[in-house]
Formats: sequence, structure tokens, C-alpha cells
Amino acid sequence: MSFETIIYEAKNNIGYITINRPKALNALNAEVLNELSQAVDIAEKDEAARVVIITGAGGRAFVAGADIAAMQNMTAEEAYSFARLAQIIYNKIQDMPKIVIAAIDGFALGGGCELALACDIRIASAKSKIGIPEVTLGVFPGFAGTQRLPRLVGTGIAKEMLATARKVPADEAKAIGLVNHVVEENPMAKAEELAVEICKNSMSAIALGKRAMNEGMEMELKKGIEHEAALFAVAFTTEDQREGMTAFLEKRPANFQ
Repeated sequence: MSFETIIYEAKNNIGYITINRPKALNALNAEVLNELSQAVDIAEKDEAARVVIITGAGGRAFVAGADIAAMQNMTAEEAYSFARLAQIIYNKIQDMPKIVIAAIDGFALGGGCELALACDIRIASAKSKIGIPEVTLGVFPGFAGTQRLPRLVGTGIAKEMLATARKVPADEAKAIGLVNHVVEENPMAKAEELAVEICKNSMSAIALGKRAMNEGMEMELKKGIEHEAALFAVAFTTEDQREGMTAFLEKRPANFQ
């Protein structure tokens, strides 16, 4: 399914969302964000997609950032609305029950870095550079970058990235925990390899485990542990739990639906 700036397709249990503005290095404007929101909704409901991969077209950028030409003359009120639009969409990606993988090939800067942060797993090619250079424009990350980045890499590294506007090379990004894997080229192949491994397992259990992590990270530790137990109990109401444990005891592969 194609929009003006987004392509969505599903095959082999994987949903693919491609940001398709290669001439603009897949820069984000309101049109892209609104179409991305629609594609995320479709992917979440699509029974043919058990895992979702987000990538950018063209081989030069995942997303090089927000569209500066569209932002230059925004009022404060318009800037707030634009930031909230992106934040709400990125929250949908974070909260999707399915695992979402970012396949990064090239620049993931500003809003592109923030989009990758909203995903569960990040794969980068060796040539990729990741950063939040907004301070060079007189603003700072407004698509939840100041919140998700320090939670992932720690406040010290996050503040350094913010203040220096440095574009972090892929190998360093892996060393600081910003990406999961670096491949020489073609991060999509590694993303698909991971997706295939994920698809062998219980989707309901993954969804509950992801929810436990996401929601627990916002809680005090003991509350998070209690919340985990409540969601663990929910897993015992599912067909997947019955099938998984029965298969284990019968010494056969589980057949999760």
C-alpha cells in the first residue's frame, strides 16, 4: 500500500514501513508524519505482519531529520502542535504490541534519530551516523529525544550528544547502546533475520513482555516488579501458554498461532 510519502507492505510475516522521500533524505514534515501514523495503524492491525520493520528509501538516510523548510517560519503554537504530532505517532510505535525494528542505512538525525529511538531494536549499516544536531539550528530535539535518548544511553552521553550536535558513527553508537547491531551493509537483511527469529515465538507473550518493560520503566522498581507479576498472570490465560508448555513437555516445537 502506497501513500504519497510512505510505502507499506507485508510479506513473510513482516510488515515493512518505508519512508519514501529519498530526494529530501526522507525528511519529516506534517504530511510524512500523518501518513506514517496511518501506516503504523495498518501495521498494528495487519495479521500478516507479526514483526514490523521501519526503514528509509534511497540508501543515503533512514531519516535525515525534520523538514527545516517547513519549520523555519513556525510560530511557537505551530511548533508545539508539530512536536506533539510527532510525539503521539512515536508513542504509537513504542506502544505497538508487535516488535518494531529500525533498519538504518545512512543518516538518522534529529527526528530520524528520535524515530529510531521509538523502535524496539535498531540495526545500522557501518556507514550510518546517528545524532541530535538540533542545537545548530537554535532549537533542541522535540520529538521525545530528550526523554528517550537518556533512558537508553544515560544522561551523560545524551547531554554530550545534545550539546555537541555530533553525528555518532555506527560503531560508537553500538558501543554506547544506541543501536543493537552494526552490519557492513544492508541492515535490512539483519533486520529480517531477527524478525524471522522473533516470529518463531509467542506473539502474545512478546506483547505482554514488551508492555511490562515499557510500563515498568516508568515505575518505581518494586511497583514495576508487581506490574510484571500481573502481566505474567495474564499470559496464563492465553492459548500460546497452553501450546508452548504442552509442546515443551511433549518434546516438540510449539505451533503458535
